[in-house]
Amino acid sequence: MINPQNNTAQNGIIIAATSSGSGKTVLSMGLLAYFARQGVKVAPLKVGPDYIDPGFHAHVVGRRAEGSFNIDPWAMRNETISTAIDKAGNDAELIICEGVMGLFDGATHESGSTADIAELTGWPIILVVDVSRQGASAAAVVKGFNTFRKKTKIAGVVFNKVGSERHKVMLRAAMNSALPDVPILGMVPNEANLELSSRHLGLVQAMEHTQIDAFTVRAARTIENHVDTKALMEIATLCSKITVNGQSTNPLRPLGQKIAVARDEAFAFSYPLTLEGWRAQGAEIEFFSPLDDVAPPKDADAIYLPGGYPELHVWRLASADHFMGGLRDAAKKGTIIYGECGGYMVLGRGMVDADGTTHAMAGLLQLGTSFEKRKLSLGYRRVTLCAQTPLGDVRRTMRGHEFHYATITSEGPGDALFDAEGADGNKIGKMGLVSGNVFGSFVHLIDREAK
Repeated sequence: MINPQNNTAQNGIIIAATSSGSGKTVLSMGLLAYFARQGVKVAPLKVGPDYIDPGFHAHVVGRRAEGSFNIDPWAMRNETISTAIDKAGNDAELIICEGVMGLFDGATHESGSTADIAELTGWPIILVVDVSRQGASAAAVVKGFNTFRKKTKIAGVVFNKVGSERHKVMLRAAMNSALPDVPILGMVPNEANLELSSRHLGLVQAMEHTQIDAFTVRAARTIENHVDTKALMEIATLCSKITVNGQSTNPLRPLGQKIAVARDEAFAFSYPLTLEGWRAQGAEIEFFSPLDDVAPPKDADAIYLPGGYPELHVWRLASADHFMGGLRDAAKKGTIIYGECGGYMVLGRGMVDADGTTHAMAGLLQLGTSFEKRKLSLGYRRVTLCAQTPLGDVRRTMRGHEFHYATITSEGPGDALFDAEGADGNKIGKMGLVSGNVFGSFVHLIDREAK
């Protein structure tokens, strides 16, 4: 339970899986769409640092243009998780919380997993299993997941990519023999039109799918035809209720009073809870599109360039004179400018694309990056501020996540923004750069650390 002193409660279920790529997102989308069309007030959440899945959630339910909230048991304080759940479910009858990777995967082998969220909230786990290449062995997989951790039990299973009626019979027989108390809630057929396209950082963003509405209809129809939604709803209703304290906790300090936030296909990776937290602290947020060559508003006292896919649009960004000129003018007059990951790269001197062509960027930080030879940098980060910024005081510690394929060709001279370590406590060293009122790094910040 979180903050049990208050009697406010949210009913929910957790859509977990045995591994990434098992079908969690499609199942979550289908459930959200189906229940919404049945008149159920439904709300989404996403476990972990992923930006893309929440965009699909938000598109389906139409509740929040910025995306659904993330909850993260390693990167967030319990109070912040409580706030996200409270905000997501304040007008909902049911929260559908999509897990991350496999059920027990997280920041380390013992922390940050979907199972941790299940234990923290009391919500029942619906396990999605891709059975496209197995029969009776699927029951062994479910049994293993059901016994791996004493406090983590599977409330129901959905078998995905079922091949035939004979396949269904085999799966039911194996489950009845091995796990008679774990109900099969669904048998979803193996259909190509229920696949979402991917790229190097995950699924292609919802805003880029031209057929997203048709896909959502198919997903909802699949849920209606192949999932026992009544049984699923009963499981959620009978789960132990989560309680919250009714007091909002904001993840990060606002960068300024009026914050210009870049928002388009190149800069889509901002956490909705961060933005809402800034608003709750009195900040005004105005979005602008660098890809449309729009300069940040001149009356903004802070500019936030979040991550995204600038490497896919580097030609347009390099030729966006109004945008680049607006950034440089803002820097000269003392406007706070902060960039994360893709935004950090754009604040640098140049970016080399996959073909080896160098494109001039804003030139506000002494940074050069390249995608000519991609290298994966992935993992949770515990970072300590090395410089005084609007994010916090020197030695203030925060938690975040790094995920990119860019290589650094040059970084500095200049002061570092963070001193970083991994989730396992291993030292990573200095990260990011600070140049007066301009600063950034490859880390996506999620929350302040509890003092």
